[in-house]
Amino acid sequence: MDNDEDLLAQRFEEHRRHLRGVAYRMLGSLTEAEDAVQEAWLRLSRSDHAAVDNLGGWLTTVVGRISLDMLRSRKSRPEDPTEDVGLPAVLPAATDPEQEALLADDVGLAMLVVLDTLAPAERLAFVLHDMFAVPFEDIATIVGRSPAAARQLASRGRRRVQGAQTEPDLPRQREVVDAFLAAARGGDFQALLALLDPDVVLRADAATVLAGAAPEVHGADAVAETFAGRARVAQTALVDGFVGAVWSAGGRPRVVFDFVVENGRVVEIELLGDPSTLERLELAVLN
Repeated sequence: MDNDEDLLAQRFEEHRRHLRGVAYRMLGSLTEAEDAVQEAWLRLSRSDHAAVDNLGGWLTTVVGRISLDMLRSRKSRPEDPTEDVGLPAVLPAATDPEQEALLADDVGLAMLVVLDTLAPAERLAFVLHDMFAVPFEDIATIVGRSPAAARQLASRGRRRVQGAQTEPDLPRQREVVDAFLAAARGGDFQALLALLDPDVVLRADAATVLAGAAPEVHGADAVAETFAGRARVAQTALVDGFVGAVWSAGGRPRVVFDFVVENGRVVEIELLGDPSTLERLELAVLN
């Protein structure tokens, strides 16, 4: 390698332990964490690294994106009992002091078990923000969402890690979302109000704003007015592990309605229409 490559490799090694920590908390597997870190090195070596002002932040973002893709790939393919996916039954023995330190730090098996119950985007937002203080603006670019949505993902993960619940209350979420869609289709303003938190916020990404949506709508009255008589062809769906809705055309999702439901009421709705964002979401229409 020439001097520039040597220097780049040295700078990367300064961040290796941190990057492995990020990937390990995301993936729960030292082997997969090492794979993610190695892939980050390959991307760095192929990039215009001279233009990177904050190498540590850049690498953390890249490892987060790689880990998120690995989690989604793991959860989307059929389970193979002979394949080592998900939380390992037995963690591999540490082969050097750095790995040993990683296993001995504050992330034990109990934490990994809880993290494994989170949806991939939720897990990434919680791990990066709460464990590594990554700003929500940076997390938002990884998950393809707004900073506010990234904050909500981290909040969901935090509540579940703290023991508020080990699994999302999907039946209750679906009851609320189904009722909301029915009230919207029927133009039932009062029914919509009953389902909305007084301080509910409706947010739209750039793609749905271009299609005519308002960037933000605040308050139950305004949000109810926005939806009354609309969402006629939206279908209830799982969106990154939580109940939301999707409007599809030509067999492809065009707009996703990401609902945040708390205490039986809708507290936030985000409209997502950017194609690259939709490709990264885990979507499953509920019959």
